[in-house]
Amino acid sequence: MISRREFGLGGALAAAAPAVRAAKAGELPLKQLRERFRSYLFDDYLPFLDRHVIDRQYGGFIWNVTPQGKVVSTGKRIWYEGRGIWVYSFLYNEFGREAKHLEVARKSIELLMKTRPGGDALWPVSIDREGRPAAPPDREIYGDLFIAEGLAQYYRATREERWWKMATDIVRKCVRIYDRPDYNPQIGQTYLGKGARLFPGARINGVWMVLVRCATQMLRVRQDPEVEALATRCLDAVLRHHYNPRFRLINELINHDMSRPDNEYEQFVYAGHAIETLWMCLDEAIRRKDQKRFQFIAEAFERHCEVTWDRVYGGLFCNLRNVDANDWVMNKVLFPQQEALIGALMLVEHTGSPWAAEFFTRLFAYTTEKFPMHRYGSPLWQVTGNRFVDHDPHMARVENYHQPRFLMLCLLALDRMIERTKKA
Repeated sequence: MISRREFGLGGALAAAAPAVRAAKAGELPLKQLRERFRSYLFDDYLPFLDRHVIDRQYGGFIWNVTPQGKVVSTGKRIWYEGRGIWVYSFLYNEFGREAKHLEVARKSIELLMKTRPGGDALWPVSIDREGRPAAPPDREIYGDLFIAEGLAQYYRATREERWWKMATDIVRKCVRIYDRPDYNPQIGQTYLGKGARLFPGARINGVWMVLVRCATQMLRVRQDPEVEALATRCLDAVLRHHYNPRFRLINELINHDMSRPDNEYEQFVYAGHAIETLWMCLDEAIRRKDQKRFQFIAEAFERHCEVTWDRVYGGLFCNLRNVDANDWVMNKVLFPQQEALIGALMLVEHTGSPWAAEFFTRLFAYTTEKFPMHRYGSPLWQVTGNRFVDHDPHMARVENYHQPRFLMLCLLALDRMIERTKKA
């Protein structure tokens, strides 16, 4: 458990001394971890994208590729375009300001502008290689929000006002759509299957997750009262309404009026999203220098990680369909492992938490044993698998967001901690 005394609000907010003690005690070998993360990112992942995923001719990202680099389809998903813009803009901003990275983002933006919708319409789900619509407009706001996140990061690099305006306009549009009482009428079946009852207008933890992450990053670039109010609204939604005090876990879906359902959805916890949302809320609490909220989120993060841990085979499950029945979907997905590692390292950096250092070590060992596909001749990591993460020879999806974000955020945290050990 994290002590409040370990979380200082002075200066840059990070309590450096506990993190230094943890490093000196050997709990986390910071320099060795940094080298492994750098190799995963710069030796394995980015060269694969350069060769097989980035479309140099038309711009954007060809995501439907096998681990050996064979292109299955040249279609492009809007999600992957927005996420890719963020990744390559962030690479530019944080790792050397290399023009080639910003050019990748620019060409994806150029491709997207061919299908920019008007009014409150959303981008199509997918486009063809040259940027023509290949599917109807999306019924969920995630794709547009990923575009807004990418454009805000691109604005940070270029300081061209039009990209900030477009990013904030997209966010406002998405909030308007999300606030409609009939938003995404199929949402219940997205998580619980075709036989699940429909839940039109449900409030979705995954939406607050993307909104708060977008807001936090935007507010670190420049102040905006409307974005600040949105970040506050997201924290309130997750921590007061989706958080279920009966079992101290976060419900994925609640009623449109923010009340708790009185049916099977009260029992439903999409743990992968919950863990991801909580580290993002931690980051927003750090930005605000909000000690009380940070403490609550940190304890909730620890609980979700331990509840989700597979105590037989290791690793984290993702989908808890019914809390009281302990009914888990038994597969293993890569993204919860990555998001939990980001959050655990964040706690090590800012509090020196012994639990976080131990958990990071345990989960990092599991993740790097099970998911990398080096032994199968590929630099990629497997995106999903069964409970044992057996090799999937038919995987044809290159993950262009969770993996590079995980590697980059952890690298930056490790660099900061290493720098503090030099000053200790």
